[in-house]
Amino acid sequence: MASGGFKQVVGGAATAAAAPVTPTVFFFCRLGDMVMVTRMLNLLHRRYGRPCQVIGTGSWTPTTYFGNPDVASVWAFHRHLPFLLDSAWRPVRRALKDSAPGPIYICERHYRQLPRIRRMLRLAGVDPARCVFLTDQPVIEGQHLVDRMVALGYRTPAALREVDYPAPPQDALNGPRLYVLDAERRERDRMLRERGWAGRELILVQPGNHRSMGPRRERWRRLNTDDKWWPVERWSELLRRIHAARPGALLVLRGSQEEVPMLGEIRDATGLADVVTIGTTLRELYALCEIASSVVSVDTGPAHATAALSVPLVVLYGAEAPASWLPRSPDGSPVLSVGGPPVSSRADAVSVDTFFSTWCRLTGAGGPAASSGAA
Repeated sequence: MASGGFKQVVGGAATAAAAPVTPTVFFFCRLGDMVMVTRMLNLLHRRYGRPCQVIGTGSWTPTTYFGNPDVASVWAFHRHLPFLLDSAWRPVRRALKDSAPGPIYICERHYRQLPRIRRMLRLAGVDPARCVFLTDQPVIEGQHLVDRMVALGYRTPAALREVDYPAPPQDALNGPRLYVLDAERRERDRMLRERGWAGRELILVQPGNHRSMGPRRERWRRLNTDDKWWPVERWSELLRRIHAARPGALLVLRGSQEEVPMLGEIRDATGLADVVTIGTTLRELYALCEIASSVVSVDTGPAHATAALSVPLVVLYGAEAPASWLPRSPDGSPVLSVGGPPVSSRADAVSVDTFFSTWCRLTGAGGPAASSGAA
């Protein structure tokens, strides 16, 4: 280590570079977004020489980054509690000061959360020249959020010089990617043995989204206002067809503990012994996804986690466009979409035939050719 800096090899020649600094990333979003941002975290780690500190919201934020070498520290604020009353505020304020002159990348775009972050920065005494905002650049229609955040990571705050912190080429970046811990694998394998599932091919099915486990889930369902909801009878028919194509596989309906009753409805409707249900935490889900042969999911955070673990995946869309939101795999594992604009704007507009045909394309299983509705 050279005094006041380090050596970096560029084009085969060693050149002096500025000392490493700690990047900070703000993003007050749900699980899927926090998975997608991992590609940008990898870029910032490579660029600035130190892993990132991440500031987000919700219990899912810290757990998402267990084992991630691109992340040094994570803090999560309550989504609706005033941040000055939140226990995370003092350590975050200290971390922002201690990380100077490190860059601060604000990925947030929500009209309520963005002013909150600006107040945090101001009260922490952060130099605005350290900051770069996603919202400073115009949105390109159809641009994927991962690409938009990577473009943000290539920008340089005014307080730093781009020549001191050259960005790596895009083909050198890793992610989006999640990591499973060895202890989690051991606990997963123990659970599989106890349930008699060990040694079986596992196909995971994620029929729920954040609306199906929230306090208003019955209202969403009663009023038919959840654009991601697919009827129970269609899930049951899809699972019967998958079972016929993979008779030796165990079809695991997965969700949060709050979703277990809904999963039971689907299981009972199939009438199949090889369809089972399980309620898992996110970390348990990641470990289970890792060994699945394929995953079938609605458009939700666990779908992004599945792709980030390099598992073949087919995603059912409602009102969101797959072009902008399709999960990304770090290793090129297949990810296919079904439904969503411009084909449809509600999941229940997608037929069982279309969904099953897309799964067949994903896995190479026997089945009818994919219809024109599959994206």
